[in-house]
Amino acid sequence: MVLQSSLKNCLQRSCFFSTPKAGFRSTTSGGLIIQSISNDVYQNLAVEDWIHDHMNLENRQVLFLWRNSPAVVIGRHQNPWQECNLRLLRQKNIKLARRRSGGGTVYHDLGNINLTFFTTRKKYERMENLKLVVKALKALRPQLDVHVTDRYDILLDRQYKISGTAAKLGRTTAYHHCTLLCNADKFVLSSVLKSPYKGLKSNATPSVPASVKNLFEEDPSLTCEMLLDAIAEEYATQHQIDHHITLINPADETALPGINNKTKELQSWEWVYGKTPKFSVSTCFNMLYKDSVLDVKVDMDVKHGRIEVCNIDLPEQWLPPALCSELVKSLTGSKFCPTETATLVTTLLRVCSQDNELHSKWNLLCENMIMLM
Repeated sequence: MVLQSSLKNCLQRSCFFSTPKAGFRSTTSGGLIIQSISNDVYQNLAVEDWIHDHMNLENRQVLFLWRNSPAVVIGRHQNPWQECNLRLLRQKNIKLARRRSGGGTVYHDLGNINLTFFTTRKKYERMENLKLVVKALKALRPQLDVHVTDRYDILLDRQYKISGTAAKLGRTTAYHHCTLLCNADKFVLSSVLKSPYKGLKSNATPSVPASVKNLFEEDPSLTCEMLLDAIAEEYATQHQIDHHITLINPADETALPGINNKTKELQSWEWVYGKTPKFSVSTCFNMLYKDSVLDVKVDMDVKHGRIEVCNIDLPEQWLPPALCSELVKSLTGSKFCPTETATLVTTLLRVCSQDNELHSKWNLLCENMIMLM
């Protein structure tokens, strides 16, 4: 039985198991436990896609263990502007990713564990997977009060969510993934998962807020490595296989042909933002200019992450109508994105009058428009 105490120790012992090109797709029966050596959210989500698309799961079940550096991960049918504070994500250099499964938004960092259970669609059973996790936790710390709910969450002390669930069901294969909070930064979690954007209307799937708690808060002696090992051991016991964790490199094209293209797609603006279900923005904001407060009303329709319709209602004659029309025209068809909007308004500013007062008004309006994004 090969025991892995931690990823770090395994790497120090040079226990990297390079998987042959055809290894994952072999028809060998039994279970397989793999762990990513990467903490990049896009690479790890790409591994999920790769296994789902390429591995023969007819006679095999797979457990994929992974952890990410700080990232917010939204569900396949969610709206990032509705789900999180994008400005704060940019300030803190926290990545935003859209997964291919449904469900709600989650915050990942190295204090959070991610588990993905792969099976054929016929054998898919998320409740059994979650019961396995609970059994592993109980084996590690019998005093823990943990149980699975009908919503497929795992609660600590009957009230705190420590694990959320999502799934992807393909034609023949399926996977169920869940989180497990060990020692995540709860302050950052609560800050980034609070949307500051006003006036959004969308049919996107909303997240359901919940009180969360780290297992570390219940028992400070627990570590992510201990939890990973306990879950892997329980998985091995239930599937009657060796407790042997195969480490994989999500950038290894030899082992995972085509993996880098999957990673690039998941990183792309077209996937992360462009796949957002159509939504509208109808909001007002106040601008302070020369001791006067001006009311501005903005209405926009956004489809595939791009502004489809745009209307800006300004006080009469505050800006030349032609200039305001030019702004609306430039925004229509552009990405609903502060960077692209900043570039557009800078270009327009260069060609408009050199009047200083006009420039000041223009900058004030554009700054507020960018804040909407």
